[in-house]
Amino acid sequence: MKLKELGEFGLIERIRKATPRGRGVRIGIGDDAAWVECRHHSLLITSDLLIEGIHFDLQWSSFYELGCKTLAVNLSDLAAMGGIPAYLVLSLGIPVDFKTEDVEQFYRGIRELASRSGMALVGGDTSASEHFLICATVVGHAPWGPITRSGGKVGDDLYVTGTLGDSALGLEILKKGGIKTEEDEVAYLISRHCFPTARLKAGALLAKERLAKAMIDISDGLLQDLGHLCKASEVGAVIWHEALPLSGPYRSWSGDRGASCALTGGEDYELLFSLRVRDRGRLEKLQKRLGVPVTRIGKCVLAREGIKVLNAQGEPLSFPVQGYDHFKSGL
Repeated sequence: MKLKELGEFGLIERIRKATPRGRGVRIGIGDDAAWVECRHHSLLITSDLLIEGIHFDLQWSSFYELGCKTLAVNLSDLAAMGGIPAYLVLSLGIPVDFKTEDVEQFYRGIRELASRSGMALVGGDTSASEHFLICATVVGHAPWGPITRSGGKVGDDLYVTGTLGDSALGLEILKKGGIKTEEDEVAYLISRHCFPTARLKAGALLAKERLAKAMIDISDGLLQDLGHLCKASEVGAVIWHEALPLSGPYRSWSGDRGASCALTGGEDYELLFSLRVRDRGRLEKLQKRLGVPVTRIGKCVLAREGIKVLNAQGEPLSFPVQGYDHFKSGL
């Protein structure tokens, strides 16, 4: 079977089944970060690979922006498990014709976000490469225990932080040359793509207060990542189309696409989590402390009902559940 037939997540599942758990591994392959034991405590570990021409394009992404984004997407995985970041290991494959100043700007982006996040770059590796290749590994702690994808129950509410679809729409604008515009709304959408925000504060507070029962960050699109949460929790889901949180700039620029970018576009790096109905009041009281708005967008249902998007009249809408898949989407 070819990779394009198996798909990214089919490959990950095969690797997971063939990989021994190992001593001290509490959570291995299959969640947003691994959870491992040390002599006196445990660690969260997550790693991401970014490849020029697949994950980013240097035509519209500066090296500084790329440094910030590299770390942000890793931190988002820790946020999804309620973790606190501590260390970064960074390895790069660098084309030999790059300017030294460009690489320095990349590391400046890394350092500035690392400093704001209370973490340290502690090592890594570099090599010559045909294309710019970035492999970042973040190590953190789970002081209140990690929130996994598997804790959702039938009847739970589903919430998201922030707004959805901005990054995907910003990328579309960049591809059309929108980087030259000075319009505020366009600048906002592009910024959401180039400078994603890892919701570390919200994730940690949801873990500390034992509110989120299952959680995942939205990197490959709301519906696809919801599918991962539902599979792990053995539930289905209903999403209310009218409840999706959309920014003003998104509404202005989405045109006839409607909420499609919000449902299937990737790289929002917002948090999607399930919450018991009885905890709605507790969540509302924490709203200001979370540092980002949260919106109830649906609920968990029986697994046999699958995942549905309903309009205001309760009628199902047709949207592809699948978001981005590295192998099925091709190069």
